[in-house]
Amino acid sequence: MARIAILDYGSGNLHSVSRAIAKVGGDVDVTSDPSRVASADALVIPGVGHFGQCVRALADRGLDRAASGFAATGRPVVGVCVGLQILFDASDEDAAAGMGVLEGTVRRLPHGLKVPHMGWNTVRWSREHPFTAGIDDGSYFYFVHSFAPDVDAATTIGVTEYGRPFASIVARDNVFATQFHPEKSGDAGLQLYENVVKVVTSQ
Repeated sequence: MARIAILDYGSGNLHSVSRAIAKVGGDVDVTSDPSRVASADALVIPGVGHFGQCVRALADRGLDRAASGFAATGRPVVGVCVGLQILFDASDEDAAAGMGVLEGTVRRLPHGLKVPHMGWNTVRWSREHPFTAGIDDGSYFYFVHSFAPDVDAATTIGVTEYGRPFASIVARDNVFATQFHPEKSGDAGLQLYENVVKVVTSQ
């Protein structure tokens, strides 16, 4: 069975992510060991809280290099919430540099809105992706965030509206990430994780 490493760098939603992936048949390995990351078949980067704290926590543990190196191998990488944001070059939230796996800056949601954007919202598909197969256009997912990437035709898979349209799912080559929390998103979120497991297992 393919092994899916979940990167443990002190982020808060490790266990809910690992339980959800295990529930749909994934062989989960929650780890902060770069060598175990390097030998996995896929990598999940979770994240909650603050962009700068997350990127510094990764760097302090040497896991930024492990994650970037893994992405460069072509094996699947899945980012969740702040785990999506840190894949980008930068964020309005903090001066710390992101991983730069994806180009661009994660921007604050518009002023005048209640932030964080918390609760259920819809995702409209911009294009197809194996990880979203079988999930209806306009499905609801659960969000908790104050920053989000802009819509970019080259990388955006799903779009959500909150004050402005933003990319709620991004993908390029082997990298895929969601601004929402699939593990908190009921059947649609579990279907997304099940799709990840199926694709990783079939490779």
